[in-house]
Amino acid sequence: MLNMLELSKKVLEKVSFDRSLFHKELRKAIRWVSKEDVVLLQVWCVTAYGHLYGDVIRDCFSTLV
Repeated sequence: MLNMLELSKKVLEKVSFDRSLFHKELRKAIRWVSKEDVVLLQVWCVTAYGHLYGDVIRDCFSTLV
């Protein structure tokens, strides 16, 4: 069974072709994953999609600070 972090990564991979879908699903993923996993999700997002959606990733994670 997938945990929420792994499930969120899979969803983000599937919607990564569309900027607005990625943004929407990333916001959702941040709410779903545990507080401990938020940092892991952020690192994964920057590593995997920072070159495409760096601004979206910064925007989504900036609300947590």
